[in-house]
Amino acid sequence: MSKYKGRAIVLFHENIAADIYDMRLSCPDIAREASAGQFVLIYTDDKSKLLPRPISICEIDKDEDSIRLVYRVTSKSSGTKIMSEYRVGELIEIMGPLGNGFTTFDKASILIGGGIGIPPMLELSKSMKVKPTVLLGYRDKETFLADEFEKYATVHIATEDGSVGTKGNVIDIIKEKKLSTDCIMACGPTPMLKAVKDFAVENNVDCFLSLEERMACGIGACLACVCKSKERDAYTNSHNKRVCKEGPVFEAGEIVL
Repeated sequence: MSKYKGRAIVLFHENIAADIYDMRLSCPDIAREASAGQFVLIYTDDKSKLLPRPISICEIDKDEDSIRLVYRVTSKSSGTKIMSEYRVGELIEIMGPLGNGFTTFDKASILIGGGIGIPPMLELSKSMKVKPTVLLGYRDKETFLADEFEKYATVHIATEDGSVGTKGNVIDIIKEKKLSTDCIMACGPTPMLKAVKDFAVENNVDCFLSLEERMACGIGACLACVCKSKERDAYTNSHNKRVCKEGPVFEAGEIVL
C-alpha cells in the first residue's frame, strides 16, 4: 500500500469536548488508500517540534476524498496544541496512511474503545459486515462521538465516575450485560487492553488490539515504538514488534502486555 506525504486542506475543525478536537482534512491520496485502524502523521510548522504527531483515523470519506481525525490536546506546549490552532482553509502537512489496520469479519464482534482510543473504532463500526456491539469507556459525562456509533452498532457506555451508563470500565459492561461474542477488537490505554486480552483468553475469544505508543519516524526505521512480542521479530531478531509498522493492530496472542 502506498503512502502520501504532502499538504492537506482543513475542511472542518471544532472543539467537541474538554481538550478533544474534531478535524476533517481534504487529502484524496490518503482517503483513497486508508482503512479502519490506520493512522497518519501530522507535521506542524513549529520548528521546535521535530517529530510529527501520530493520529488515528476516525473516519474515511472516499466519496469526498477526506479523512476525519479526532484527537486530544495533551499539553499547552504540545504538537497537538499547535494542531488545535489550525483554521478551516489552512494547509497542514501530513503523511499516510500508515500501519496495519483491522480486518473485518463476517461474524458477531464486540468493538471496544477507551479514551482517545474511541475515534478509530468509529470507522471500524461502519466497516463491519455484521452489526457489532460497541463498548465505549469514558472518564465522565463528556461522551464524545457516542451518539455517532449508534448509527452502526448497539452501544454500551461505561464511565469512571458513573455519570453515564455502567460505573467502571468496559469489562464491567461485559459482566453487567452478560455479553458474549466470537471476536473482540479494541483500542485504548494499555491497562484496558490487558484486561480485554485477559478476558478474551479466559473465554477463548479471538482478539485484536490496537496499541497506543509514542512514535518517532512512524515508518518502522527508528525502533522507538516497539512493543514486546512472544516471537522473535525478523527485523530486529529480538522479542519486539514495531507498533508503527507491524501494528498498530496485533492479534492479541502476538504481544505481551
